[in-house]
Amino acid sequence: MINKIIILFKIARKLAQSDAIKIISKFQEPPKIIKFFSYLLSFSFSNSNKSVDKNLNDEQKLCNSIQEMGTTFIKLGQFLSTRPDIIGDEIAQQLETLQDKLPPFSSVEAKEIMKKELGENNYNSLINISEPIAAASIAQVHKAQINDNGIIKDIAIKILRPNIKKTFNEEIDALMLLAFIIEGTVKKTKRLKLVEVVFLLKEITDLEMDLRFEAAAANEFLENTKNDLGFNVPKIFWNFTNENILTLEWIDGISIREKKELEKRNIDTKKLATNMIQHFLRHAVRDGFFHADMHQGNLFVNENGEIISIDFGIMGRLDKLNRRYLAEILYGFIKRDYKKVAEIHLRAGLVPKNVSIDEFAQALRSIGEPIFGQSVKDISGGNLLKQLFEITEKFNMQTQPQLLLLQKTMVVVEGVARKLNPETNIWETSRPILENWLKETKDPMISFNETIKNTSEVIKRLPELPEIMDKANQALTYFASGQIPQNSNSYLALSEKKSEMITLRNQTAIGLLLLVILGLLVF
Repeated sequence: MINKIIILFKIARKLAQSDAIKIISKFQEPPKIIKFFSYLLSFSFSNSNKSVDKNLNDEQKLCNSIQEMGTTFIKLGQFLSTRPDIIGDEIAQQLETLQDKLPPFSSVEAKEIMKKELGENNYNSLINISEPIAAASIAQVHKAQINDNGIIKDIAIKILRPNIKKTFNEEIDALMLLAFIIEGTVKKTKRLKLVEVVFLLKEITDLEMDLRFEAAAANEFLENTKNDLGFNVPKIFWNFTNENILTLEWIDGISIREKKELEKRNIDTKKLATNMIQHFLRHAVRDGFFHADMHQGNLFVNENGEIISIDFGIMGRLDKLNRRYLAEILYGFIKRDYKKVAEIHLRAGLVPKNVSIDEFAQALRSIGEPIFGQSVKDISGGNLLKQLFEITEKFNMQTQPQLLLLQKTMVVVEGVARKLNPETNIWETSRPILENWLKETKDPMISFNETIKNTSEVIKRLPELPEIMDKANQALTYFASGQIPQNSNSYLALSEKKSEMITLRNQTAIGLLLLVILGLLVF
């Protein structure tokens, strides 16, 4: 109990002494009581508080403040950037620029972890282990080599930070208690479901901190895309992968952001831009499983002009209904058949039955027609989806969080493609993928084969790790849907947490008052 209150106080003081509350106020005004406690907790007799660089804009100040608060807040910021339905578009856009980078821990400690986790024999088979080449809030990466059946292969070894699970879980429990107190104190915040948001972050990040889940996601992505020409996913080395270590094939390639370097090597950047969009759509509508963090830092191009993706911590899922919905609405807009798009919404149960088809089609036309009057380079499928969700809210359609994640990813993918080729025609690029998929799904033999494939998939996929795949799927489902199913163990755990926090709330109120006084003197 005392430990939780101390951690809660430290978190509240971190928030208060940073610029976070002040900066967030510019985008969304916090309640007066929150601002009062923020002022109280920020007070210090010391002059050691560092000055804020006046040259930084609000976006940079907000991200710097969150980054200074450590792993828990970095993960919270990343998670909230995918949920504009909770915090609004403006703050979500600010948080998208958050850089998940921290100083590395020592190579000596990293090697000790490898030896402990992999065992003496596997560790001794590693060759030329490098210094850290990348470090984030949860893990860092080293390059090494292994002898794979007589062939020396380069590998990347991702290692969890020491004690990261303990630190994160202590801070997230305290943050959940803070959210509970705010919800109980400020009634207007109840609609934001702050406790559920923090608990969902805890569930997702707990699973993310078991690197077998990321390995499972990468393996599934590899299986789905192995026949996709021009797109590669690195292979997982399962004998060198466990809960705290992920080992995968090393990628030799040029960052997709290096356009001039790609052109020097005679790689067709226009074709690359087209391939980017088509691969993303193919993964979304064909597989219902897509890379949801396809920014430039996670994409490389090899000497053959093939796209290689890395970092599979954030993946998106779409069920068959939403895949069909996505393909039909995009294709409907391409064909400018707004009534058909409206009918699809109604048929799929995405809008109430009493909505007028003609009125809804007219609203959809108001989105589509202005787009076709724009220059090709200014047309965005991601922005189309954003406007569509805004329109459908007016017709009492409940926003689908997994589609919000898709829309966010589509905007990022389009941005990468347009930097490679500003004249990329989003609609002409998308048309063949959507046409082919819609045609195939209407073929009865295709449907039969799909059923057979789905039946055998459980047996085929990761037979040695069925429980891990189930949990990985659960993590991805949580992330995609943005909610906790009521019949799940996680929902029961959330209910227990709420009961526990009711007991703690009164004790915490008294404890916090004492700690505020103590903190002003000590911290």
